[in-house]
Amino acid sequence: MFCRYEAAEESTDDDDAKVGLSEMRKNAIEALKNHDTVIQQWDSDMVKQCAVNPGTVKYTGFLLATTSDKVERVKAANSLATPFERTKLADYILGAMVPCVRLYADLGKELLPFLDQGETTYPYKSIVDSYGSQGFEELALQNEEWLDKLSVTFTSEELDIIEKLYEKAMKLVLGFPLAQPLDQKSVIPIISREHNPAEYRLVIFFNFDQTCTVVNSSAILAEMAIISAPKSDENIGTVVRMLSADLRSTWGDLSKQYTEEYEQCIDTMLLTEKAENFDYERLHKVLEQLSDFEKRANTRVSKSGVLKGLKLEDIKRAGELMLLQDGYKSFLQSIIQNEQLNADIHVLSYCWCGDLIRSAFSSGGLDVLNVHANEFIHEENLSTGEIVKKVETPIDKLQACRKILNNYNNDKNNLTVQVGDSPNDLLCLLQADISIVLNPSTSLKRVRDYFGVSFIPLFPGIVEKQKIFAAGEESSCWNGLSGVLYTISSWAEIHAVMLGS
Repeated sequence: MFCRYEAAEESTDDDDAKVGLSEMRKNAIEALKNHDTVIQQWDSDMVKQCAVNPGTVKYTGFLLATTSDKVERVKAANSLATPFERTKLADYILGAMVPCVRLYADLGKELLPFLDQGETTYPYKSIVDSYGSQGFEELALQNEEWLDKLSVTFTSEELDIIEKLYEKAMKLVLGFPLAQPLDQKSVIPIISREHNPAEYRLVIFFNFDQTCTVVNSSAILAEMAIISAPKSDENIGTVVRMLSADLRSTWGDLSKQYTEEYEQCIDTMLLTEKAENFDYERLHKVLEQLSDFEKRANTRVSKSGVLKGLKLEDIKRAGELMLLQDGYKSFLQSIIQNEQLNADIHVLSYCWCGDLIRSAFSSGGLDVLNVHANEFIHEENLSTGEIVKKVETPIDKLQACRKILNNYNNDKNNLTVQVGDSPNDLLCLLQADISIVLNPSTSLKRVRDYFGVSFIPLFPGIVEKQKIFAAGEESSCWNGLSGVLYTISSWAEIHAVMLGS
């Protein structure tokens, strides 16, 4: 890598940049020396037998390509023919190098806490220590700062080149660890390690509102009704609609009442004594109170008439435009496109309108998902305001989940994955083999504390499971009713742990 710093240094006409790039080149040389020192300590025969990592070959080839006079590799319309254009080459080179430095700085910081500092025989200890050091973090920051400084005068087109270089470089650098051979059993990727399609059926369940979506679907549906409602007295077909101003006021009252009573319900649930250990049966009984509350709230919405007159085509259009969590669609597309997995995917949702969910998943091949939600009754293509109540409560979700699993043939075992975010998902989460919570809600955290449920960040949890698995203490590391939920902040984490990329 240090030769690329040298090429960048030669390309720039900024004296300060030359000094900065020279310093970073020296730091890169020191990092390479550290690698050489570690490798020399390993068994020489083992080192000789190691083939060059294909990920390394791809990335180094990519770095060399960034110094070519033909940057058509990145954007066909651009070339670096003139001296002025060639000065921009330094930034293009940094755009291709920064992801590598940043990734390894972050990996070092993540891995460092798991090293036993008293252990001196671990073969990669000095490398992890180096990447996790403050010095290496400073090197990464220097790279990023110079990338920003040198590109400050770039046009939008030139910045687009940098962005594409950065994205391509990060994908190639991620290929390093993914291409490494494994010398021991691994718990990740979960699906490829734990899931044998001949023996197991992969069944994935997930919540919709705020697990898959950025905003709650009930607010979307209510706003649609308010916007489309008449501004003065009039009838539309056989459905008599509330005036827009009245509808907004009614919805505001319903929303406020729901929020206040929901908090009161949670408070009541937590009046009992804290459980010292995980107690699923007690939690199940307490969540029946939440179930009763949700049913009452839905009945109020149906009787209020706030959902009358919504057009089916408008609902579907709203679903298509609904903002989904980053990485969600790409994860599901990867699952669906992997024919070897033969996975079944189910949405268990309190959403009032299943058509909205199906529409949100209609693009990108996601229409194969099984949607279990409530539905609207329509007359002349307009909603009557009534809700066909299918999935209203935590108990309903659990029963739906059990019914789905019971309907499968007994030819295979079920490997179940559940993703949720609130107390409404809790019973299903705890029953699943692999239980994942995305950005847990405040109410879920409160309920957890009273019933012995544990939250463990997914990455540390994976490390601990790997230690157990490698020691041969468990044939399978993922089991339901353990009382442990694994927390994540994005669907990208699920994608990496489940599929490995």
